[in-house]
Amino acid sequence: MSGTVSTVLVPLLYLVSAVLFILGIKGLARVRTARRGNALAASGMLLAIAGTLLEIGLVDYRWILAGLVVGGALGGWAALSVPMTAMPEMVGLLNGAGGAASMLVAISYVSLKVLEPERAGRLADLLGPEVAATTVLSVLVGAVTASGSLVAYLKLAGKVSGLPILLPGRHAINALLLAAALGVGAFFAFVAASPQALTTAVLVLAAAALVLGVLLVIPIGGADMPVVISLLNSYSGVAAAMTGFVLHNNLLIIAGALVGASGLILTRIMCVAMNRTLANVLFGGFGIEAATAGGAKEYGTVRAASAEEAAMVLEAADSVVFVPGYGLAVAQAQHTVKELASLLEARGARVTYAIHPVAGRMPGHMNVLLAEADVPYEKLLEMERANPEFKTTDAAIVVGANDVVNPAAETTPGSPIYGMPVLQVWNARTVFVIKRSLAPGFAGIKNELFERPNTLMIFDDAKKALQDLVAELKAAKAA
Repeated sequence: MSGTVSTVLVPLLYLVSAVLFILGIKGLARVRTARRGNALAASGMLLAIAGTLLEIGLVDYRWILAGLVVGGALGGWAALSVPMTAMPEMVGLLNGAGGAASMLVAISYVSLKVLEPERAGRLADLLGPEVAATTVLSVLVGAVTASGSLVAYLKLAGKVSGLPILLPGRHAINALLLAAALGVGAFFAFVAASPQALTTAVLVLAAAALVLGVLLVIPIGGADMPVVISLLNSYSGVAAAMTGFVLHNNLLIIAGALVGASGLILTRIMCVAMNRTLANVLFGGFGIEAATAGGAKEYGTVRAASAEEAAMVLEAADSVVFVPGYGLAVAQAQHTVKELASLLEARGARVTYAIHPVAGRMPGHMNVLLAEADVPYEKLLEMERANPEFKTTDAAIVVGANDVVNPAAETTPGSPIYGMPVLQVWNARTVFVIKRSLAPGFAGIKNELFERPNTLMIFDDAKKALQDLVAELKAAKAA
């Protein structure tokens, strides 16, 4: 394609791509429009790739085709084989891949442009001080994102302990590592002049940042994973934006800034939902005190109910609210919940779903899970709308949730979750809690809801318990 056409067409493609990215993110804000938003963002990425190839000009398309085939195959395999329960760790891996890509692209760019004997000189002189500085940030933030996301994946997948791992003097170690990384980065950008010195400096910078990413995430417990996922997503966007400055690619700057800003906004929303500051999430080691103290305290009076007894209550209920949690995802019981809800609605009951912002392992986890079962979006109530509803609810069914329905958040000063906004399910006339045992949630503390006089425990796997309830209601209808 001629240079004149390329000069006009590339900026136009980038502009359209940027608009599609913005519309895509806006669409992802609601379950009803999420699929369209995803399609718009994907279309924007396709145009962005086309524009980039036009801007580069002559390239070896065999490598591009190989990347397309390998990447497409991996993406297709993940889309078809990764279950919804594993989606949080999948998101963690994708965040890490974005960070690693930014780091490797920045290093590769430096290798191609300046690590040649005939172009020896300081990075700031060869590329300009701004590009040199953003190269350092791209490698630093990208590496932290890559290794931190890998640790998050291992925690979410249960391959390492989900409890905080608190190293002695961890804050001092992290501060020293960050200072060392910045110092090496300054040497790399503004002092080193030979290819050997530049190579050594950038590799040391990447290594220090990778270790820092691990040490920043291992002290964070499983209860804070929704915050970590959204924060790492923001990091990956920042790394991409920095890489955009390195490559002089405006669209990459725009896309990275969008991801970085939206991830940071989501992180803030998650922190507010947990009544925690970001600093407390990152440095507090939440959950370790309760875990080291032996976990949940002994319970007093806890009443259990069978599926038959629960079905008898549900038969007479005019309003029922389901409260999903991670246990619902683990049991893959979303379709059974929808079936039970349909039976209740056929009997004339009003059925809704109360969604806590941090229920599950990532932001929006429960929304996506229920959408997979074709639960109508208008039946999903956010916490602010759901809490007033509980006072007029005949039955609340808690499926796999724990800390987000714990009254201790409002009644027990000194509790690790005191002050955290929770779903006030105890205000319903009857509360059914479907849970395998009385084991504590991620906060590692006793759930006072289990001892409430209007709470009945159904000790079973979530899917089996719900299937039993469905069977009982069908039997009652047949009779």
